[in-house]
Amino acid sequence: MSLFSLCSLWDKMFDTNRFIEEKVKELQDRIKGKAIIGASGGVDSTASAVLLSRVIGNNLLCVLVDTGYMRKNEVEKSQQMLRKLGLNVLVIDAKERFCQRLRGVIDPEQKRKIIGEEFIRVFEEVARKENAKHFVQGTIAPDWIESGGGLRDKIKSHHNVGGLPEKVEFEIVEPLRDLYKDEVRMVGKALGLPVELYERQPFPGPGLAVRILGEGTADNTRVVREACAIVEEEIERAVAAGEMSKPWQYFAVLLPCKAVGVHGDVRVYGRVVVVRAVESLDGMSAAYSKIPHKVLEQISIRITNILKDDVTRVVFDITNKPPGTIEYE
Repeated sequence: MSLFSLCSLWDKMFDTNRFIEEKVKELQDRIKGKAIIGASGGVDSTASAVLLSRVIGNNLLCVLVDTGYMRKNEVEKSQQMLRKLGLNVLVIDAKERFCQRLRGVIDPEQKRKIIGEEFIRVFEEVARKENAKHFVQGTIAPDWIESGGGLRDKIKSHHNVGGLPEKVEFEIVEPLRDLYKDEVRMVGKALGLPVELYERQPFPGPGLAVRILGEGTADNTRVVREACAIVEEEIERAVAAGEMSKPWQYFAVLLPCKAVGVHGDVRVYGRVVVVRAVESLDGMSAAYSKIPHKVLEQISIRITNILKDDVTRVVFDITNKPPGTIEYE
């Protein structure tokens, strides 16, 4: 059976309208007064925000935190998109505080837990000012499954689950907690989100910090941000030109090592960037995307030209999940 047939079959099994109706009723009984939501601009948090806005309207405040580890122009684009949907948006510039907390941190689990705690502290500050008793986040099933607990082994601590501090000042609400990514996309479509949003590729909550194998310094972040932008641009250009199908997720990773290269007749010693692209349905398993060599070559040429003082080598990851994970950290 083809992936399209499987998706069509599952669409018939999962009743999105019923889910929305039941969730609206549940939220009406649970939330009174003001609430804030951690809004990233991704489908999970945006679907949660639109769903809750049907219940409390302007009493919902979307808090978009600029951690300094967002993709190129992402804060501005997400802010515009959320406002276009009629949502109240507050942008918090927290770049310096996140950078300070992550200074010298290399271990990926420690990174995720620090980021998760710092997010909550930012949201607590906003909740106090707004007198909001509920905090909403776009947690979905893979987040808590992979974070472990009970009989489940831990794959990685998602910042919004395993990274949560023990004590928080508000009640946490997770409307999409039991859904998988494909189901969330279906809910987003039913809620009237634009196709470019509900089909948007996933982006990890900790952002580019977990696409840097090593310390999330400003310089490392600059390199991986530009490399990620190039990967996205070239793959999306190739998809638009009919040269390939669109992967489920595609990005760049910066490795904690260097390799010898050459500029003209001069030896250079630069960074190594990995191109990662996968096909998946729900993120629980994945197969690497068979990207045409022509597209990979163009990605490599652009990265090594634009980041010529930083990167000397670009490689392509052909690992499935399992044994690998989609993200590197």
